[in-house]
Amino acid sequence: MLIVTHSGKFHADDAWAVAVLNVLFPDADIIRTRDQAVIDTADFAVDVGGVYDPAAGRFDHHQKGFDVARQSGVPYASAGLVWREYGARCVSALALAHTGHALADDKAREIAYGIDADVVQYLDLSDVGAAKSAPGGYGLSAVVSGFNTNWLDEDRLGYGAAAEEYRLSQFRRAMALLTDVMVNAVRYRVGALLALAQVRQAQVLEDGKLLFLKNAALPWTQVVRKEMPKVLFVISYSIGEQRHVLHTVPVSAESFDARADLPAAWAGLRDAELAAVTGVPDAGFCHNGRFIATAKSYEGIRAMAALALEDVATNMQGK
Repeated sequence: MLIVTHSGKFHADDAWAVAVLNVLFPDADIIRTRDQAVIDTADFAVDVGGVYDPAAGRFDHHQKGFDVARQSGVPYASAGLVWREYGARCVSALALAHTGHALADDKAREIAYGIDADVVQYLDLSDVGAAKSAPGGYGLSAVVSGFNTNWLDEDRLGYGAAAEEYRLSQFRRAMALLTDVMVNAVRYRVGALLALAQVRQAQVLEDGKLLFLKNAALPWTQVVRKEMPKVLFVISYSIGEQRHVLHTVPVSAESFDARADLPAAWAGLRDAELAAVTGVPDAGFCHNGRFIATAKSYEGIRAMAALALEDVATNMQGK
């Protein structure tokens, strides 16, 4: 099997697209060229060739008249075109390889859609000149672009076979980086999917205002925000650090605002100072932003949670 993309400077969209195909067809050869005769022989032609035809393995977006866009209006470049066709299959393969879980087709499609919304569309937007993937010079597209040769490399390498081999090796490095991004995105979302039942079945305390999770690594915020409107604080146990953590509940994924803050008197305190204020001997610290506090023991964190709830009730009465 042969995967072809263009030679010369590469971008995040073609590197992502080829990385997706490489996950699914790891034994395929990868050639970077603009030679149409070679492109015509390819099983997949990515970001080159002037044709968009998924059934024929053609995923270019530069040709005149190309106007394929997402329902949101975000235009497709090669990253999105390949992900649109093969993203769910790629998610399934990565989930099985890196989490050991076989996903149902609908869940794989759901995760693929989420990754497009969070990552892929921004690679496409950057490629078509509509937006940067992040502010400044170190968004994902810019990081990938940094793997290209610069003028110093060109002076050193020239334009022979060795130079082309080096450029291909740099392209593969960019692919490896983007594959890691894919793997992490899939692992996170599969973990969140599998965590749903555990969070929903977690122990509810203090008349529904406090939730206790036995593992701090469980992703809980989305479930609590959407399904548990009464919960003001969450206690979790950090197995790795062997401590208990008291969390506030953010009102949205885009905001640091919480349903309720930890007491103002705790802000920025740690150890003996925090113990003196709370009366909890094994109190650890409270972040200056008042969204997280710790204690060594379960009894200690429960006492801190009770104090936090009392503080919320007092503040509500004062309003």
